[in-house]
Amino acid sequence: MKVSLTMEKKFIGMCGAYCGFCEWKEETNCLGCQTCKGELFWGKCKVAKCCNEKDYLHCGFCPDLPCFELQQAFDHPEHGDQGERLANLKNWAKGDKTIIKLGKFPKKS
Repeated sequence: MKVSLTMEKKFIGMCGAYCGFCEWKEETNCLGCQTCKGELFWGKCKVAKCCNEKDYLHCGFCPDLPCFELQQAFDHPEHGDQGERLANLKNWAKGDKTIIKLGKFPKKS
């Protein structure tokens, strides 16, 4: 599902997820990785740490897209995706505010 809306900067996930949709956001009082600087309710995020060190809003601005750390996030068994994050990052870097929710692309065979 593609959603076009005004994204809140604090919920723009550095990895390409849009944290404004996260089901854990309210339960954990998570402020999003932009605000938390990668120190999230579930632990430290290597992707956010890298973005912060390079002073990027998200990985879409990085010339190394997709790097090893980001690929680890894409392939994570519980929180991985089928390409939605990469599509979001590329779109957002071009100024396209469309958000593709994780889990909306068909599973890879």
